[in-house]
Amino acid sequence: MKRNFVTGFIAGAVIFGMAGALAADLIATPNEFPITFDGNSANIEGYNIEDYTYFKLRDISDTVGGFDVDFKDDTIALSSKASNTSNTLSIAEEGMFSSGGTVTEPVEGEFDETTNWLDGTRAGNTAHVDHANVLYQIPENETGLPMVFLHGYGQSRMGWMTTPDGREGWSTSFLRKGHSVFLVDQPRRGEAGATTAMTNDNIDTWSAESKEYMPGDQAWYTHFRIGRVAPERYEGSQFPEGEEAQDQFFRQMTPNTGSFDQAVDAAAMDEVMKDVKEKTGKKSIYVTHSQGGRVGWDVDTENVAAIVAIEPGGTPEIGSEQYKKFLDAKIPMVIYFGDYIDNGPEDIQSTGFWKGVRDGAVAFAEQYNADGGNCTVINLPDIGITGNSHFMFQEMNSEEIASHIENWIKENVK
Repeated sequence: MKRNFVTGFIAGAVIFGMAGALAADLIATPNEFPITFDGNSANIEGYNIEDYTYFKLRDISDTVGGFDVDFKDDTIALSSKASNTSNTLSIAEEGMFSSGGTVTEPVEGEFDETTNWLDGTRAGNTAHVDHANVLYQIPENETGLPMVFLHGYGQSRMGWMTTPDGREGWSTSFLRKGHSVFLVDQPRRGEAGATTAMTNDNIDTWSAESKEYMPGDQAWYTHFRIGRVAPERYEGSQFPEGEEAQDQFFRQMTPNTGSFDQAVDAAAMDEVMKDVKEKTGKKSIYVTHSQGGRVGWDVDTENVAAIVAIEPGGTPEIGSEQYKKFLDAKIPMVIYFGDYIDNGPEDIQSTGFWKGVRDGAVAFAEQYNADGGNCTVINLPDIGITGNSHFMFQEMNSEEIASHIENWIKENVK
């Protein structure tokens, strides 16, 4: 049996005696002050009664961790969570595997085992290429569906694992929430770098003939809406402050080893989703970011339970085969956008780009829902969460956003 409980904060203490606070004729007004936990914004509703501010115990538990709240035998029962109290996360199983990919035809000639790697002709040799690589962890207290995470352009799975200021990343956060996590490096990226030809993408290298890496720290920093020009941050930014954090962020960036090919990536991701289903027996919540969102729309829906898209590079064209397959499969979706879009500098071209992407997602969701689907677009400033860039999962309020996603999953994914 569940009931609503209230607790009050005053002078740094927690007050549990509520008889006086809930007496008749007292007026409760919503708390208007921002609330933080360990320096991060906390989404907790509070009410002011006679100079005391009161919060629900469950909201405090969800934010702080460490105890459960229940009502048993006419008693308010608080019980400790040993794993949260000690900050220990128990992993039942972890490992790595590769999914999909192809094998090249043997180089002309016969392989000579006596010279092996010294034979510069590589006669008779093959190569395993264009697969995805997956690092996975399964928590001991698994209670939810598995989650498959796919990075965006210039990133690898590292972006889900940590933050520029060294806090826990979303992979650990969702493990703590009871989900298995499967972190993907897409083909030709990170630990899935094997391919048949070096990249000639004009955002990775100077030209098709060049083998020199094209610098882009400042370009991507501005495009990702962290600040106008690195190292400055926009006013109210949630991006971690300081030279060390910015240095760590830039060192997460990694180029393609081979040219980006959406069909190759989608084929490998289809195999990832199949392998996760085979391993867990469950469909996965597919979490994509940026360019990874484009790949995400191309996967087979058979092994997808839901899609969480973090500022995807676009949404399916209404009425297209992409659109119809998700609608027919009744896949619920939520799409998140950060700040500095409506209020971004108008002279920076990227502001218009992100407005177009966000507005396109809104139009997609409206039609998807009208056709019987379930798609929600979350514009974070509209729900009072401000200061986020394209990398909301690495910023100081990343846990608040992760909790919002978890609540959406509980309400929408069966």
